[in-house]
Amino acid sequence: MARATFSRTIHDLGLAAWFGGTLANAVALNGGAAAASDAKDAGRVVNAGWDRWTPVNAAAIGAHLLGSVLQINANKSRLAGQKGVASMSVVKTVLTASALGVTYYSRTQGKILSDHGAVPLASGTDPAKGAPQEVADAQNKLKQLQWIIPALTGGVVAVTSFAGEQQRPSEVKDGVLGRFTR
Repeated sequence: MARATFSRTIHDLGLAAWFGGTLANAVALNGGAAAASDAKDAGRVVNAGWDRWTPVNAAAIGAHLLGSVLQINANKSRLAGQKGVASMSVVKTVLTASALGVTYYSRTQGKILSDHGAVPLASGTDPAKGAPQEVADAQNKLKQLQWIIPALTGGVVAVTSFAGEQQRPSEVKDGVLGRFTR
Protein backbone atom coordinates (compact mmCIF):
# COMPACT_ATOMS: atom_id res chain seq x y z
CA MET A 1 0.00 0.00 0.00
CA ALA A 2 1.33 3.45 -0.93
CA ARG A 3 1.89 6.06 1.75
CA ALA A 4 -0.86 8.59 2.27
CA THR A 5 1.08 11.23 4.19
CA PHE A 6 -0.50 14.22 2.44
CA SER A 7 -4.08 13.03 2.96
CA ARG A 8 -3.42 12.09 6.60
CA THR A 9 -1.78 15.45 7.23
CA ILE A 10 -4.60 17.59 5.85
CA HIS A 11 -7.18 15.30 7.46
CA ASP A 12 -5.54 15.58 10.88
CA LEU A 13 -4.55 19.26 10.74
CA GLY A 14 -8.00 20.26 9.53
CA LEU A 15 -9.65 18.26 12.30
CA ALA A 16 -7.21 19.60 14.92
CA ALA A 17 -7.97 23.20 13.93
CA TRP A 18 -11.73 22.57 13.86
CA PHE A 19 -11.69 20.92 17.29
CA GLY A 20 -9.12 23.20 18.92
CA GLY A 21 -10.40 26.43 17.47
CA THR A 22 -14.00 25.88 18.51
CA LEU A 23 -12.92 24.73 21.97
CA ALA A 24 -10.61 27.73 22.42
CA ASN A 25 -13.30 30.13 21.26
CA ALA A 26 -15.86 28.56 23.61
CA VAL A 27 -13.48 28.76 26.56
CA ALA A 28 -11.59 31.97 25.82
CA LEU A 29 -13.39 34.24 23.37
CA ASN A 30 -16.97 33.74 24.51
CA GLY A 31 -16.07 33.90 28.19
CA GLY A 32 -13.38 36.53 27.73
CA ALA A 33 -15.82 38.94 26.12
CA ALA A 34 -17.37 39.35 29.57
CA ALA A 35 -14.22 41.21 30.63
CA ALA A 36 -14.94 44.06 28.21
CA SER A 37 -15.38 47.46 29.80
CA ASP A 38 -18.98 47.74 28.64
CA ALA A 39 -21.60 45.46 27.12
CA LYS A 40 -21.34 46.96 23.63
CA ASP A 41 -17.57 46.39 23.63
CA ALA A 42 -18.27 42.74 24.47
CA GLY A 43 -20.45 42.54 21.36
CA ARG A 44 -17.77 44.09 19.17
CA VAL A 45 -15.06 41.77 20.56
CA VAL A 46 -16.98 38.52 20.24
CA ASN A 47 -18.25 39.40 16.76
CA ALA A 48 -14.77 40.36 15.55
CA GLY A 49 -13.30 37.15 16.94
CA TRP A 50 -15.88 34.81 15.46
CA ASP A 51 -15.94 36.67 12.14
CA ARG A 52 -12.15 36.25 11.90
CA TRP A 53 -12.32 32.60 12.89
CA THR A 54 -15.07 31.63 10.40
CA PRO A 55 -12.95 31.57 7.19
CA VAL A 56 -10.11 29.76 9.01
CA ASN A 57 -12.58 27.23 10.37
CA ALA A 58 -14.10 26.77 6.90
CA ALA A 59 -10.64 26.11 5.44
CA ALA A 60 -9.86 23.67 8.26
CA ILE A 61 -13.11 21.80 7.70
CA GLY A 62 -12.47 21.73 3.94
CA ALA A 63 -8.96 20.33 4.49
CA HIS A 64 -10.34 17.71 6.87
CA LEU A 65 -13.05 16.66 4.41
CA LEU A 66 -10.64 16.50 1.47
CA GLY A 67 -8.25 14.44 3.59
CA SER A 68 -11.13 12.16 4.57
CA VAL A 69 -12.10 11.51 0.96
CA LEU A 70 -8.48 10.84 0.02
CA GLN A 71 -8.12 8.49 3.01
CA ILE A 72 -11.22 6.54 1.98
CA ASN A 73 -9.80 6.20 -1.52
CA ALA A 74 -6.41 5.07 -0.14
CA ASN A 75 -8.07 2.49 2.12
CA LYS A 76 -10.70 1.03 -0.24
CA SER A 77 -9.30 -2.47 0.04
CA ARG A 78 -9.28 -2.30 3.85
CA LEU A 79 -12.84 -0.97 3.87
CA ALA A 80 -13.98 -3.95 1.84
CA GLY A 81 -11.71 -6.63 3.23
CA GLN A 82 -11.01 -5.95 6.92
CA LYS A 83 -13.73 -6.64 9.44
CA GLY A 84 -14.63 -3.55 11.47
CA VAL A 85 -13.17 -0.93 9.13
CA ALA A 86 -16.43 -0.20 7.28
CA SER A 87 -18.41 0.14 10.53
CA MET A 88 -15.71 2.42 11.98
CA SER A 89 -15.93 4.50 8.81
CA VAL A 90 -19.72 4.77 9.16
CA VAL A 91 -19.40 5.95 12.78
CA LYS A 92 -16.76 8.49 11.78
CA THR A 93 -18.92 9.73 8.89
CA VAL A 94 -21.97 10.14 11.13
CA LEU A 95 -19.95 12.07 13.72
CA THR A 96 -18.39 14.25 11.02
CA ALA A 97 -21.76 14.95 9.37
CA SER A 98 -23.24 15.80 12.77
CA ALA A 99 -20.34 18.14 13.56
CA LEU A 100 -20.79 19.80 10.16
CA GLY A 101 -24.50 20.32 10.76
CA VAL A 102 -24.00 21.73 14.24
CA THR A 103 -21.14 23.95 13.03
CA TYR A 104 -23.31 25.32 10.23
CA TYR A 105 -26.27 25.92 12.55
CA SER A 106 -24.00 27.53 15.13
CA ARG A 107 -22.66 29.91 12.51
CA THR A 108 -26.20 30.89 11.48
CA GLN A 109 -26.84 31.82 15.12
CA GLY A 110 -23.50 33.64 15.37
CA LYS A 111 -24.35 35.56 12.22
CA ILE A 112 -27.42 36.94 14.00
CA LEU A 113 -25.10 38.47 16.61
CA SER A 114 -22.67 39.69 13.96
CA ASP A 115 -25.42 41.29 11.88
CA HIS A 116 -26.54 43.30 14.92
CA GLY A 117 -23.07 44.82 15.28
CA ALA A 118 -22.10 46.26 18.65
CA VAL A 119 -25.12 44.85 20.44
CA PRO A 120 -24.77 44.70 24.23
CA LEU A 121 -23.65 41.27 25.47
CA ALA A 122 -22.77 40.00 28.92
CA SER A 123 -20.45 37.46 27.24
CA GLY A 124 -20.30 35.66 23.91
CA THR A 125 -23.16 33.41 24.96
CA ASP A 126 -24.96 35.47 27.61
CA PRO A 127 -27.26 38.33 26.64
CA ALA A 128 -27.08 41.66 28.39
CA LYS A 129 -30.03 43.76 29.45
CA GLY A 130 -31.23 45.66 26.44
CA ALA A 131 -30.12 43.05 23.90
CA PRO A 132 -32.69 42.45 21.17
CA GLN A 133 -34.76 39.30 21.71
CA GLU A 134 -33.43 37.76 18.49
CA VAL A 135 -29.86 38.17 19.81
CA ALA A 136 -30.76 36.77 23.24
CA ASP A 137 -32.40 33.74 21.61
CA ALA A 138 -29.35 33.13 19.40
CA GLN A 139 -27.02 33.43 22.39
CA ASN A 140 -29.04 30.93 24.37
CA LYS A 141 -28.66 28.45 21.51
CA LEU A 142 -24.95 29.23 21.16
CA LYS A 143 -24.43 28.56 24.87
CA GLN A 144 -25.24 24.88 24.19
CA LEU A 145 -23.78 24.61 20.69
CA GLN A 146 -20.34 25.91 21.71
CA TRP A 147 -19.75 22.64 23.63
CA ILE A 148 -21.42 20.27 21.19
CA ILE A 149 -19.01 21.04 18.34
CA PRO A 150 -15.84 20.20 20.32
CA ALA A 151 -17.57 17.10 21.70
CA LEU A 152 -18.45 15.86 18.20
CA THR A 153 -15.09 16.73 16.67
CA GLY A 154 -13.38 15.20 19.71
CA GLY A 155 -15.37 12.06 18.93
CA VAL A 156 -13.98 12.15 15.39
CA VAL A 157 -10.47 12.44 16.86
CA ALA A 158 -11.13 9.36 19.01
CA VAL A 159 -12.48 7.34 16.07
CA THR A 160 -9.50 8.45 13.98
CA SER A 161 -7.20 7.10 16.69
CA PHE A 162 -9.12 3.84 16.65
CA ALA A 163 -8.79 3.72 12.85
CA GLY A 164 -5.03 4.08 13.22
CA GLU A 165 -5.01 1.15 15.63
CA GLN A 166 -6.91 -0.91 13.06
CA GLN A 167 -3.93 -0.53 10.73
CA ARG A 168 -1.55 -2.42 13.00
CA PRO A 169 -0.42 -5.59 11.19
CA SER A 170 -1.99 -7.84 13.83
CA GLU A 171 -5.30 -5.96 13.55
CA VAL A 172 -5.28 -6.17 9.76
CA LYS A 173 -4.57 -9.92 9.89
CA ASP A 174 -7.29 -10.55 12.50
CA GLY A 175 -9.73 -8.28 10.65
CA VAL A 176 -9.18 -9.95 7.28
CA LEU A 177 -9.43 -13.43 8.81
CA GLY A 178 -12.49 -12.28 10.75
CA ARG A 179 -14.31 -11.70 7.49
CA PHE A 180 -14.04 -15.39 6.73
CA THR A 181 -14.42 -16.95 10.18
CA ARG A 182 -17.62 -15.53 11.59
